Amino acid sequence: MSFRWTVDRSQLAKAAVRAAAAQGLSDAAEFLLEESNRTAPIEEATLIRSGDTSLDAARLKAAVAYDTPYAARQHEELEWRHDDGRRAKWLELTFQEQARKAGRIIQTRMKAVL
Repeated sequence: MSFRWTVDRSQLAKAAVRAAAAQGLSDAAEFLLEESNRTAPIEEATLIRSGDTSLDAARLKAAVAYDTPYAARQHEELEWRHDDGRRAKWLELTFQEQARKAGRIIQTRMKAVL
């Protein structure tokens, strides 16, 4: 008696690429959180501590968010004063400034499996 297995290499390759893309998205989100924390308004660091990332690997979507009752208002109020190096729109501007680097982070993970 013998058994024979056939491996569908294309399915394995797709799974490896998808896993690499998900890990790259997670890494990029963590990078963007770290970078945005550098310019987020800070008084007691509550806002920065509320920053977090999430990953929906099935849909290949990642997010960076701040979860305090005032985070959205703090982000949008352009007239509020901030300490040197801190700013309104810190998350949005960081994403714009670092989008290429975040893309390279994802690309590096994916290239490792290709």
